[in-house]
This record gives sequence, C-alpha cells and structure tokens, in this order.
Amino acid sequence: MSNSRRNFLTSASLSLLAAAGASRALAQESTQPPPGTPPAFGTGPLVGPEVSVNTFTEAEKLAQVELSQAELEQAASSWRANMASLYERRTGPRKVALESTLSPATKWNPVLPGLSSGPTRDQFIRSHADPGPLPSRDEDIAFAPVTKLSSWIEQRKLTSERLTNIYLKRIEQFDPKLRCIITLTRDHALQQAKQADVEIAAGKYLGPLHGIPYGAKDLLDTAGIPTTYGAEPYRDRVPSDDAAVIKRLNAAGAVLIAKLSLGALALNDIWFGGQTTNPWLLEEGSSGSSAGPGAATAAGLVAFAIGSETGGSIVGPSMRCGITGLRPTYGRVPRTGAMTLCWSLDKLGPMTRYIEDAMMVLHAISGPDPGDLASVSSHLDFDANATVNGLRVGYIADWMKQNPATDVDRAALETLKKVGMVPVEVTIPDWPYDSLDLILFAEAAAAFEELTLSGKLSELKVQVPDAWPNVFRQSRFLSAVDFVQTDRFRRKVAQEMARVFSQVDMLLVPSLRDEMLTITNFTGHPSLTFRAGFIKVSEARSDWAPDPKHPLPKFSPPRRVPHGITLISRLFDEGTLGRVGMALEQAFNVAGERPPGF
Repeated sequence: MSNSRRNFLTSASLSLLAAAGASRALAQESTQPPPGTPPAFGTGPLVGPEVSVNTFTEAEKLAQVELSQAELEQAASSWRANMASLYERRTGPRKVALESTLSPATKWNPVLPGLSSGPTRDQFIRSHADPGPLPSRDEDIAFAPVTKLSSWIEQRKLTSERLTNIYLKRIEQFDPKLRCIITLTRDHALQQAKQADVEIAAGKYLGPLHGIPYGAKDLLDTAGIPTTYGAEPYRDRVPSDDAAVIKRLNAAGAVLIAKLSLGALALNDIWFGGQTTNPWLLEEGSSGSSAGPGAATAAGLVAFAIGSETGGSIVGPSMRCGITGLRPTYGRVPRTGAMTLCWSLDKLGPMTRYIEDAMMVLHAISGPDPGDLASVSSHLDFDANATVNGLRVGYIADWMKQNPATDVDRAALETLKKVGMVPVEVTIPDWPYDSLDLILFAEAAAAFEELTLSGKLSELKVQVPDAWPNVFRQSRFLSAVDFVQTDRFRRKVAQEMARVFSQVDMLLVPSLRDEMLTITNFTGHPSLTFRAGFIKVSEARSDWAPDPKHPLPKFSPPRRVPHGITLISRLFDEGTLGRVGMALEQAFNVAGERPPGF
C-alpha cells in the first residue's frame, strides 16, 4: 500500500470531521470512494474487542519493543480497523477449520542452491559374516543384532513365530518396570509372524526385515490399532489407515509387536500411563520423546523400533538408554500418517542396538510419499565393508573440554585416529542458536491450536511451565515478524553448516551439546548417536526443568551407565555416517553389554 494512498485516507477522514455541519447527503457521498479506487488497509468495519494504549503498553513487554506515546495512541485507535479482522479465520464469524493433514504452503528445503543433494547412486551392501549357531537361551536370541536374526530366519534356524513369542514373553515380564508399551499388538503380531513363516517356507523371502518383530512410537498411525500420541485427549483414537512407514515395514515383512510410549504430544518421557524408565537406571526416566523405543530396544523387548525427532527425541533416549539412534536427513523418510508437531522439523528414524541394523531399517523406510510434501527422492549409498581411511572428521575443540562432554567423548577423538580417520578442528560462530526455537514453538502451537483453544490441554498429566500446555499458550503471543526473521536466520545457519562441511566429511560432537542439537535439527542434517563407553552418575537425570520441591534421586556410590557420541554428516549422506559409525562401534567394543537384570 503506497504512502500517498494512506495519506489520502487520513486527510479524507479529517475532512469529514471538519465538515460535520454540512448536509447529510454530502457527508454520505464523501464516504463513498469514486469508481476505480483500489481497496485500502483500515477501511473495513471495526471488529473485535476494544483495545487501549494500556493494552499495547503491556504487550510491549511480551514482544520486547518500545513505541512512543504518539505511536501507542495511533496503534490503539486503529487496531480494530487495521489488524483485528486478520483473526477472523479462527474468531469468526466466517471461521475456517484447518484439517490436521493440511500442511503449510511453504516448506523447508535443507539443500541450499548450488549444493549437492547427496550421493548420485543407490547402493546397499550389508555385511555377510556368519551369524554362528542359534543361541540356546531365549534372552541371547532377543538381544542379537537384526543382522543375525535375519540370517537365522532366512536359514530357517529360527521362525518368526518363535522370535515373536520370545519378545512377547519379555514384554510381559519387563514392561511393568519400564512402562514403555502403550498398546501390545499380540494377535496382530502373531498373525504377521505366522504369515512370514509361510512365505519364507515357500521361498518368498522379502529381505532382512522379513519376520523381524519391531515396535513403533505411538504417533505412527496403525489401521484399527489405537494411536494415542501418549496424550489423554487421544487415548481412544483409532486410525483407519497405516502411516507410510508402517506400510513400508509391512511390505518388508516386519512384524509389529507393540505401539511404544512417547511423552505426551512428543515431549519428554511422561505419558498418560506414567513415566517410561531407563533399563540401566530404573530410578530415572528413559528420556524422550522416543521414550518407549529407547527403553524397549535397550531392554531387548523388540528387535528394533521406529522413533521420531523434532528437537532431540531420538538422540536423547539413545544416549540415556545406550542404544543406536539414526535421525535421517529431513525429507528422506516420509511422515505421512505420523502425528505432526512441527512441519519443518519432524523426522522419523530407526532406533536399534547396532548400527548396521539401523541402516537396514533406514533402507526399508526411505523414499518419497505423496502424502508428505517435504519428502523427496534421495539415494542411499551404503557399503558395510568399505574403508573409512582418510575421512576427515571435524570437532569443536572447546566443546570437548566442557560439559556435557566426558572422557568417553574425548577418547572417541583418539579412536578416530586408530581406525584411520583424520580429526580436524572446526569452529562455528557464537550465535544465539536457541532463538531458532521460535519456529518450533509457533509451528507446534499451530499444529495443536484446537487442543489449546478448546481447553483440552488441561487434560495432560504434566502441567509444569516447560510442558506443552504452557508453551502452546505462550506461543500465541509470539511475533509473526520475528517468525519470518528467525526463518531467515535459519537459512544463515544452514549456510554456515555448508561452510563447515566443505572442510570435513563428518562431525563428531557431544550428543547433548545444545547448540549442535538445535542447529542440525533446524538445518536437517542427519545424525547417528551410539554407545561409545560408560560413565558414572551420582544423581538421576531428567529432561524436565529442575523442581526444588521434587529433587532427583542421588546415588552413593555412583551408578554406571552407558554414554554415547554423535556423528553428523552431510545432507543425505547417511551411507558414510553408517560406515564411519560401524568402524567406531567395532573399535569401542561396548555395544553388546546388556542392562543388568534384563
């Protein structure tokens, strides 16, 4: 809108006031613009509640801006004409409902102009080591890598039905301690397992996941099976169709044995059934929000699991529970049929006990789907037997000297050299990366707007200041202008990451370093978190802000728990991520140790 047009409207309004004594007909005629006059802001009817200078004075504190007295008076007097009508979509009278499957018109593309979108070929070469004889003890079978389980099934040394029953028995025995299962799909699993055995006996082997029991985080739709999001308002929700990832695992012959817990609406580890606990330290939660996949995989209740991450939900439980978590590049794995928390951040990925297992699952679930506008075609170039000699692995020196880095992280740097890779020191700017969370909070509040406006957020078990109910309400007051500016900052951060990856093939970082966890979730880079050693802790850990009224348990002597490192690769380069991880996993030689008592 041009300044001249606005000036005309202002002067016209003042003229009307000055001519109050003129004839009614003249006054009425002057309020009608001549034919051909374009529409202008602020000329519609006054709508919404009255606002005052005081309203804006208080709002200044939320938005952290300052207006002069004259500016405040002008803003208050014109709000109902200029801005209030912009809320009509949700306040009426012409309300428009937005379906939960409706995506924003704009989408995040992590690949910057001029950069490669990943490998140019598809290749998946798994290791073919002899799996050895089938163990005599069920628990040894339960904890075996998927690579071995699949070989025993293919060789008909193990049936899917027997393996499924082993996991069902373990779930019955251990889930009361862990609270990691929301819905047990016993009958469904046994039916799928028997079908797999029939197909394999008939020579119709579908590949390495055929007959393998798994668990899915309970935000993935499953036809005819409850999908609850871990949240009270949705506990009776039963979808009519499977999520795209579930369909792909069905096509691969995998066996869905359980819907696994997540913190309510994908935050932390408390759901309507309680808190999911860490098999290594039952006095603490398993971390979240992929709490159930982390605990169930670590305790040998499933062969593998599917988790999701928006801001740390695969990395956190993988660290806490001592497993492998692979967060794919944004756009590689379709999210059709998965709960939306944040359109431009959500990712689905495998959680396993070994790295090659994660690569096998990723291979099965990758590829675009028309239901997810952000999903893209991409190649996966993985060779389990390829060398890692000469690969350059970046690290940030100061981070290795500070919390949350430990001696395990520092030892991992030395191990890089032992397996033939080259550590390279890199740096990133000291920017306020946490400000990117404005995008997360705004998108999440939009995704669950109806839950907020209906008051059903009050049904969630956790109502502390850092839980979603309060955050969703607060997010209604975030600035739209700052959202756009933050989105521009996101692009600047992505450019910085492109610079870093022009120097190195990979990054090694402390898994829970806040800056890199935030950066890579917003830029869409893939990450691999896996056990690298053990540490001792003298106090239970929590995802929640400290509460002095409810201190966490302390331990004397300290307890021994697993600790993982995180590798980050270029966009869509999960193949290199996997083979570097496998080389380190073999060198660390700690992946096979099981949580005591399981």
